[in-house]
Amino acid sequence: MKLSQFKFNLPESLIAHNPAQTRDEARLMVLHRDSGKIEHKIFKDVLDYFDNKDVMILNNTKVFPARMYGNKEKTGATIEVFLLRELNKELRLWDVLVDPARKIRVGNKLYFGDDDLLVAEVVDNTTSRGRTIRFLFDGTDEEFRRNIEILGETPLPKYIKRKATAEDKERYQTIFAKNEGAVAAPTAGLHFSRELMKRLELKGVEFAEVTLHVGLGTFRQVEVEDLTKHKMDSEQFIIEEKQANIVNRAIENKHRVCAVGTTSMRTIESAVSANKTLKAANDWTSKFIFPPYEFSIANSMITNFHTPESTLLMMVSAFGGYENVMNAYEIAVKEKYRFYSYGDAMLII
Repeated sequence: MKLSQFKFNLPESLIAHNPAQTRDEARLMVLHRDSGKIEHKIFKDVLDYFDNKDVMILNNTKVFPARMYGNKEKTGATIEVFLLRELNKELRLWDVLVDPARKIRVGNKLYFGDDDLLVAEVVDNTTSRGRTIRFLFDGTDEEFRRNIEILGETPLPKYIKRKATAEDKERYQTIFAKNEGAVAAPTAGLHFSRELMKRLELKGVEFAEVTLHVGLGTFRQVEVEDLTKHKMDSEQFIIEEKQANIVNRAIENKHRVCAVGTTSMRTIESAVSANKTLKAANDWTSKFIFPPYEFSIANSMITNFHTPESTLLMMVSAFGGYENVMNAYEIAVKEKYRFYSYGDAMLII
């Protein structure tokens, strides 16, 4: 398939800049894969589509406050430093993006916080905006993390044109987030409230947790018309044996297995055994899923509404069927569903 086949017209006004008032009361479009039939619901209605022994696969990665603002030594110029990932815990080496990048060279020092709570030195250039920095900090790892918490902001996607607030700290995080390492939220999971999860549990629905640390590559635009030539960024993922067993039991007994979000889907599709079951893994994946693609583990998925020409839309089209999904998106625009991270959701069954 070609990139241009995933174009659609998305009015700016449909991009959600704030979350729904209550987590589980965003709108929900239900798409039936076999018939293409569409229903309009609210998110908490997912309860009606799942039963005893069905399994929902959740990505329990935790977003950390990755966006920091520092000042360059001597000039005092303000520099945005976006923490991508920790390269070495002992040396406090981090892979980061800097903006404006032209001002930041190897050897420069950056000062963070009113009283220089943290100081970092640039040790390497990695890409045009990428740098490796070393934080010069003698305290414990716990103190270092606490300082990052104090100085860092919730890394809202760039298209949300406002400053991150205290509310975002809570709402741009799933309620089941545990393992820190993501710089973007696994957004389908944002719709789950504690009450909804309790009600699903009472119905006998089981939850299997996996971890995929979402990187900035999730927002990277595809720049080639021929999709086979697109390269995904690598992201780290972990599936524990116990969680794989929960999923495999459901597959064996022909229950519904639902991937909550594209990140959960990419994780499980990166760890399929020869006999089409889920295996435990601790690895990196750069899997790019686009139509046509044969899925092995999940038979339903929950996902948000994605950007035109994005790898996320391509995966959803591979799962729901290209015509079905593009038709559903046309209806979503007409019905004024809200798009992207803080937007509404879709259940594909």
